Amino acid sequence: MRIAVVVTSDRVYRGEASDRIRPLLDELERAKVVEVTYYNIVPNDPERIRKAVIEATRNSEIVIVTGGTGISPRDVTVDSLRPLATKELPGFGELHRRLSLEDIGYRAIMSRATAYIINGSLVAVSPGNPGAVKLTLDILRNIYKHLLEELGGRGHGKHIK
Repeated sequence: MRIAVVVTSDRVYRGEASDRIRPLLDELERAKVVEVTYYNIVPNDPERIRKAVIEATRNSEIVIVTGGTGISPRDVTVDSLRPLATKELPGFGELHRRLSLEDIGYRAIMSRATAYIINGSLVAVSPGNPGAVKLTLDILRNIYKHLLEELGGRGHGKHIK
């Protein structure tokens, strides 16, 4: 599965915290689960997030944006990307929260994980921890072929489990 990734984190961007997403993706690339075509770390700044996501959509039909999905004042990713979207896929966020409930409990309801169609690419907005990103990838892997068919306007396949 080819993906582009945008990490949104003030602390990682400034070098005050380590990037915990890249090691996960490196491991998944070695296992031939994903191929990362673009990777960028940006601060929690709406304009920089939008610019990075637009660039990412030029590199992949699937973009994963990590971070900024919570309810704190600095969690701006979901709101920053909504104006760029031609469609929203609320089912992605619903499923992500339901599956997260098993792992992190009721805190899952504070996640605003969602997915959009932006520039013809699926942009999945995930919480910024490795477990949430792995869950995002698991969800997308289960619909990958069908997703690509739909994004390409090639109709409905029978790839869903």
